[in-house]
Amino acid sequence: MTKSQLYTGTGDAGTTSLVGGKRINKNSTRLEAYGTVDEFSAHLGLLASFDNNTLAIQSLLAAVQNRLFDVGAYLATDVEPGTTPSIKGLSEEDITDIEHAIDALDDQVPKAHAFVLPGGTRASAEAHIARTVCRRAERRILSLAAESYVDPLVLRYFNRLSDWLFILSRHYNHAAGVAETTWHPAR
Repeated sequence: MTKSQLYTGTGDAGTTSLVGGKRINKNSTRLEAYGTVDEFSAHLGLLASFDNNTLAIQSLLAAVQNRLFDVGAYLATDVEPGTTPSIKGLSEEDITDIEHAIDALDDQVPKAHAFVLPGGTRASAEAHIARTVCRRAERRILSLAAESYVDPLVLRYFNRLSDWLFILSRHYNHAAGVAETTWHPAR
């Protein structure tokens, strides 16, 4: 039997390699950032598996997952002190695409007059989970940016993605005719 290339054993002591070969701890800020981006992408993969996605939503989910791999590769590359490397593969157009998708969905759903609680359809609930993981990825990237340069375009992209996932969750409920549950503060 041939040994699989899936396991190397090089990370058994709690380290991993960055792009370029530098080894870092698996609980480093940099690894937490791109690991959370990977987790976020997995949630988008689950969203993409739902049958009720329009072609536009399915296409945007695939595009975002591809951009997230670009972001992951960027974050997995050590930054030389004093440099400000730009991210490759992510552009202002990607942010504009997300903004247009937000506008299109926002035009389709009733205006919210209260805080919306996560839930409703399975797709809506998963969009909310993806939104919260996106926000966590954004926080991890901010932590990394406090230690090392991160292209500001990355943070803007994640901020828009979480907004898109919020309106996407509302779209899923609206399209299914499921009423949203709103927050009723304790008195």
